[in-house]
Amino acid sequence: MTTSATSRPRTIFARATPPGRGAVAIIRLSGPDTDAALGALTPGRALPEPRLASLRRIADPVSGRVIDEALVLRFTAPASYTGEDAAELQLHGGPAVVAAVIEVLGRLPGLRPAEAGEFTRRAVLSGRMDLTAAEAVADLIAADTAGQAAQALAQLGGRLGRQVEGWRARLIRAAAMIEAEIDFPDEEVPDGIALTVAPELEAIATEFRTCLADGRSGERLREGVVVAVVGRPNAGKSSLVNALAGREIAIVTDRPGTTRDAIEVALDLDGVALTLIDTAGLRDTDDPIEQEGVRRARARAAEADLRLVVIDPETTDPAQAMAEAGVLPGDPIVFTRRDRLAGDAADRLRAEVAGDHPMVLVSCVTGAGMGDLATTLAGLAAGLTGGGEGAMITRARHRAALDQAAVALDAAAAGLTHPLPMLELVAEDLRRACDALGRITGRIDVEHLLDAIFREFCIGK
Repeated sequence: MTTSATSRPRTIFARATPPGRGAVAIIRLSGPDTDAALGALTPGRALPEPRLASLRRIADPVSGRVIDEALVLRFTAPASYTGEDAAELQLHGGPAVVAAVIEVLGRLPGLRPAEAGEFTRRAVLSGRMDLTAAEAVADLIAADTAGQAAQALAQLGGRLGRQVEGWRARLIRAAAMIEAEIDFPDEEVPDGIALTVAPELEAIATEFRTCLADGRSGERLREGVVVAVVGRPNAGKSSLVNALAGREIAIVTDRPGTTRDAIEVALDLDGVALTLIDTAGLRDTDDPIEQEGVRRARARAAEADLRLVVIDPETTDPAQAMAEAGVLPGDPIVFTRRDRLAGDAADRLRAEVAGDHPMVLVSCVTGAGMGDLATTLAGLAAGLTGGGEGAMITRARHRAALDQAAVALDAAAAGLTHPLPMLELVAEDLRRACDALGRITGRIDVEHLLDAIFREFCIGK
């Protein structure tokens, strides 16, 4: 949404509550004609005082027919979510009532239905929030686990935005000192002032590196830890996935090669979102369809955060099965058929598994060991997400921009320590670093980023 300097922005409206029947339905408005719309909907009454919930009859301004009796909340610019004049109509949640009010609003001059995320988009354009906070709104709405919600709230509170703006302010100050030496060489600017900023640049670069070396914990918490369940046919992979999910997700038969397409199931383990992927059994086969399933299984295993290797100890050599699965250090090993194993099986199998792999014995028939497996997976997922504590980078675009800023800052620092420093190039490198940081919060190239970011939003937010 862009508006020229001479045009008047349209006032937008949308339902903010889910569609369907409910006790209450909320319709939001934002824009310069909000008060006019409220006046048309509530004839004969003064507008409510700002931020004071007021009971009003909502009527069709053409026919005079009363549509509903509702609470009306009015907000005046700039003290609103969008930074514009805004309002909420808290209606009774029947479909007929909501449809009638929406129809009336669509007839009023200067109003139009909102696009996805347009209320938050206007909040960004008016300076009420930066892009990281806007993204946090979307993440909070989409959060499936307590950990995801907590991380989104931290971002909404400015955890990343404040840090980025702090870095940017320090770099601008350093650039100003260098520009002073360039522009005023004969004035009262101390010689070598540019060199005094070198320690500050190194300190910021160290902070960049620390932030980037977080193991993608913030992204993993936001997106969910991906666990590929791999192993030979009939090892018990699908039974294990069904047991962890608590319902029948995958088909279980005694026939090898039943699972061909990957099947995904989402879990919440102690506040961390986890996606289990049941994959085709790993084996050599002449069936071209099963061959494709095996190829996809290996590809998903390579891309996953963890590989959960499922082994039937009665039929499979553990070392060979682990090699076939392409395990990495830390990947958990699960032995099935626990109900059929002798009492000393755990010690014997542990001796065959390297010490850096968590090992669990389970029975999908009796349920034995499933609690231990869930605890193991929860611990591994918490380790990969850092428990959600302190992660600032939560999206790939944050990481890419910060990496660009780090590269530019390293170039500036190297230029300062050169025997013949080119201060103009150093200043340009610092400008590039500042621009990269500005793209995180939306200070730079904001219009370029808005469409991609707000495509994730629902209507009415």
